[in-house]
Amino acid sequence: MKRRLISSGSTFETQIGYSRAVVAGDWVFVSGTTGFDYTTMTIADGVEAQAEQCLKNIEAALREAGATMDDVVRVNYVLPDAAQFEACWPVLRRYFGQARPAAMMITAGLLDPRMKIEIEVTALKRT
Repeated sequence: MKRRLISSGSTFETQIGYSRAVVAGDWVFVSGTTGFDYTTMTIADGVEAQAEQCLKNIEAALREAGATMDDVVRVNYVLPDAAQFEACWPVLRRYFGQARPAAMMITAGLLDPRMKIEIEVTALKRT
């Protein structure tokens, strides 16, 4: 099975040594993605805005992989403050309301204190 690596251009990828996404056959594995706008390397203050940017970043990686948000079968959410998760629900519903993937939310510290959410997804491309 051939592997294809996808980069967002984020400096984190080269500094740490990972890819935004890996395509293996019909599977697409998208790394934990934060709310940074990778074109400007800026991040919004609010969790809702960060969730929106996370999903835009993920959507771009999936598109490059030949997949869509509707192909997502698994999603993991990581938030430093569990109390902020509910504020993200309308954004998450907009992106995942159709696919309704299996999901998990955990609370953990993130790399940068400005980060309020990180999202990781797995997609299975429909053939």
